[in-house]
Amino acid sequence: MNILTEYPFWLIIFCVLAGFAYSFVLYRKDASLNEINIWLLRLMVLFRFLVISFLSFFLFSPFIKTVNRNVEKPVIIVAQDNSESVTAGKDSNYYRKDYKLSLQKLIEELSDKYEVRTYSFADKVREMKSTDSLFFKEKQTDISALFDEIDTRFSNRNVGAVILATDGLYNKGTNPAYSSERIKAPMYTIALGDTTVKKDLILAKVNTNRLAYLGNKFPLEIIVNAKRFKGKSSELTVTKGNATLFSQTVDLTSDAFNTSIAVLLDAKEVGLQHYKVKLSGLPEEMTLSNNEQDVFIDVLDARQKVLILADAPHPDVAALKESIESNQNYEVESYTADNFTKPLKSYNLIILYQIPNTRNPAAKLLSEINAANIPVWAFSGANTILKNNLSFIHVNQKSNECETSIDANFPLFTISDELRKSIKNFPAVSCPFGSYGSENSSNVLIYQRIGIVDTKTPFMYFNTVGDNKMAIVEGEGIWRWRLQDYAIHENHNLFDELISKTVQYLSVKVDKSFFKVTCKNNFPENESIEMESEVYNESYELINQPEVNIIITNSDNKTFPFTFSKTVNAYRLNAGMMPVGDYKYEAKVKAGEKMYTQRGTFSVSALKMEMVNTVADHQLLYSLAKKHAGEMVYPNDIQKLVKDLNNREDIKSVSYSEKKLTDIINMKWIFFFLLSLLSFEWFFRKRNGSN
Repeated sequence: MNILTEYPFWLIIFCVLAGFAYSFVLYRKDASLNEINIWLLRLMVLFRFLVISFLSFFLFSPFIKTVNRNVEKPVIIVAQDNSESVTAGKDSNYYRKDYKLSLQKLIEELSDKYEVRTYSFADKVREMKSTDSLFFKEKQTDISALFDEIDTRFSNRNVGAVILATDGLYNKGTNPAYSSERIKAPMYTIALGDTTVKKDLILAKVNTNRLAYLGNKFPLEIIVNAKRFKGKSSELTVTKGNATLFSQTVDLTSDAFNTSIAVLLDAKEVGLQHYKVKLSGLPEEMTLSNNEQDVFIDVLDARQKVLILADAPHPDVAALKESIESNQNYEVESYTADNFTKPLKSYNLIILYQIPNTRNPAAKLLSEINAANIPVWAFSGANTILKNNLSFIHVNQKSNECETSIDANFPLFTISDELRKSIKNFPAVSCPFGSYGSENSSNVLIYQRIGIVDTKTPFMYFNTVGDNKMAIVEGEGIWRWRLQDYAIHENHNLFDELISKTVQYLSVKVDKSFFKVTCKNNFPENESIEMESEVYNESYELINQPEVNIIITNSDNKTFPFTFSKTVNAYRLNAGMMPVGDYKYEAKVKAGEKMYTQRGTFSVSALKMEMVNTVADHQLLYSLAKKHAGEMVYPNDIQKLVKDLNNREDIKSVSYSEKKLTDIINMKWIFFFLLSLLSFEWFFRKRNGSN
C-alpha cells in the first residue's frame, strides 16, 4: 500500500507546522485552561494538532494505492448427459444408482483441489447441485448448447478441464465435433451407454406438412429402420381414432434395414387432426416405445367462394372463371344478373362484369353487397365508366384500343418481373372513351398505354370504401391476354398470377375481432404451453386493463384455469409443460360492458427421438478427447480422472494482481476519526470552562 499525491512529499512539513502553529496559538492564549491536568491539556493539544495537520494534508488530494493479489483455482467443469438414451440399455439400474454415486465421489474428490462446476444437459443446460437431480428422462440431447454455455460463462476464467459424461448421441443442435472448437481447455469424456447393436424395429421419422386443406390429399413419408431382424415382417398402419386409414406389410430384408414408405391421406375434416403411425411389434425387440408416432395435421377450410355476375355472356367472364378455378382453394360460380337469386352472404368475393350500366343500374344488388360488406371486383364496359362507389358515368359507345403497363411502385402485393415485362406485349384491350381517373387514395396497378406513350389514365386500380376492398377495371378484352400467354409460354401462368393475386388480396378478410388468442396447434412434450392475447377497445386500440382468464381442458375433461400476465399493451401466458394428449381451451375477457370469448384446440405430442438410436457413439467421444488433449474413460475407471488431472502440469492455479487508487478524503473511517478527535477535544474544553 502506497500513499500518492501530485505534490512533493516535503510539503507535508508545512501541514505539520500548520497543525503545530494552530494548536500553539489556541492553547497558549486560553488562560481558562491553566489549572487543568497537564496530561489532559497535552492530549487536547494533540487532538487539535492531528485534525489541523490531516485537513491541511487533504488539500494535496492524496490517494492510497493498493495492490491486491488473488489466487484462482483451476475450474473443472463436469457435464452429465441427463437424456433417456443413457438408460435405454440393459445397464439402466447401474446408471440410476451406482454410477450416480461414483460421479458424486469424483466431484467431491476434485473439489479438494479445484473449483468444480457441475452441469446436466439434454433438453436444456442446467446447473447440477447434486447427482440426485439426475433422472435420465429428458427427451432430446443438445451437446452443442452445452459448449455454448461453457464458452459464454467461462471465456475469461482459468478452466483446467472439461469432463463430458454422455453416450455420444445427439438429436438437436450442431455436430459436437465442430461446436467444441471454441473450448480451449483439455476435455475428458466418460463413455456411457451401450455400443451393442440390439434387435429393434424403429419408426425413425414421419415427414409431413403441418397444414392441409379440406378436400385435398396430403402426403406422409414414413421412414422405417430395423436392426437384426432379417427375414421378419411387420405391419405398418396409419389410424385416426378407431379407423384404419392405411395398412401395409413391411418385409425386413436385411439386418440393417431402412426404407421409406409414401402414404397419401384425405383431409376430410376441418381442425387439428390426430393420426397415429404404428409398426406391429416383433419378439425380442429391445423396446416397443419407438414403434409408433403421433402426427398432427391442421386441416384448413381455405376455399374461398367467388361469384361472377355479368350483364351478358362474355369471353372475359370465361377467362376469369377458368383462371380462378385453376387454384383449388377457390370455388367459382357465374351467373347473368337476371338469373341470380341466391343470398350473397356465403360469398367471399363478387366480380361484377359491366354491372351497373345504363340498362341495369342494379341499385338493389349494390345495396345488398354494401350491407353484406363483401369485396367487389368491377369491370366497366362500352356504355359505362365506374367510380369507386360503383356509381357509373354514362358514355357513348366509342372506345380506345389501349395497351397496358404495370406501375413499378404498386404497394399492395408483389408482381413478378416476368409479368411486368410481358404485359407490355399483351394484346390491346378496349377502354371506354372519356375523361376519368381514380381517386387520390387509390392504388393503381395498371395504366393505359396509347401507342408508345405511357399515360396516367388507370386501367386497373384498387381502393377501400369503409372497411371493404374494391378493384375496378376500366375496360374489357383481357381474354386475349390469356390466349397470348398460352401462345408464348404454352401455359397460363402469367395471366393466372395477375388474376389469383388480385382475388387473393380482395378476398382475404382482415381480422377485426376485439379479442384474439394465439398459440401453436402442437407442442412437443418438453416445451411449455405459451399463448398470447390481445384485447381492443371500440376504437380498435390495444388495451390490457381487464383480466384475461382461460380454462384449458384435457381429453378426460379435467380443467386447468389460468390468468394471462399483462405485458406492455397485450397479454402472455406460460402454462408450463403438460402431459401428452389433446386439449381445448376457452378464454374470456370483459371489456367495458361486453364479454368476449375465444375457443381453440392444441395438442401435446410425445417426443421419442432418444429411442430412435440407442447405440452409443463412443467414436465421437474418443475424437473429442483426442482433439482437446484429453482422454476417454469408461464408467468403471471414473476415479482415474482425479489422478490424470492432478498429474497435468498445465492445470495450475492462476495468480493475478489488482491495482486500485482510492481518494483518502473519501474514506469514511478517516472522517469519523477526525470527527471523534474534534468531539473529544470540544467536550474536554467545555467541561473545563473554555470557549
